[in-house]
Amino acid sequence: MTAKTGDKVKIEYTGTLDDGTVFDSNVEHGTLLEFQVGGGQVIRGFDDAILGMKEGEEKQFSIAPADAYGEHDPTLIQKVPREIFPPDAELTPGLLFEAGLPTGEKVPAMITVVEEKIISVDLNHPLAGKKLNFKIKLSAISSS
Repeated sequence: MTAKTGDKVKIEYTGTLDDGTVFDSNVEHGTLLEFQVGGGQVIRGFDDAILGMKEGEEKQFSIAPADAYGEHDPTLIQKVPREIFPPDAELTPGLLFEAGLPTGEKVPAMITVVEEKIISVDLNHPLAGKKLNFKIKLSAISSS
C-alpha cells in the first residue's frame, strides 16, 4: 500500500536547517505525527513528499521556502511603541512571543531591535525564507 491523498498516515520525522540545526523532531518523544495526506494539516512540501511512499519506507528531502513558510517578507517587520508590552517585560532581540492581530488571530513574532520607545517586531514565521530538510519514516498508512 502506498500513501495517497485522503489517507491517514503516521510519521516519524526530524527537521533540520542547512546548518544542521534541528528545528523540530518527534523522534525523542516517541509520539508519531498523524495527519491526512492532502488535508492541509502540514506544510505543502511535506504533504507532497508523503505521496507514493510505502509503509516502513524512509526518505530524506528538502522543502524550498515557497512550499514551506514562504519567503521572508520585510514588510512584516513592524515598529511598535514600547508601551504595548507589559512594563516589567524583559525585551531582548531574539525574544519570541505571540502577537495578537486586530482580527483576534495570534501569530508568532520575534523582537529584532529594542530601543527606548520603539520595539521592532518581525511577524514573519520564524522559519520563513529557510529551506527545510527532513528525514522521515512512514510508520503507518490507513485509508479513510
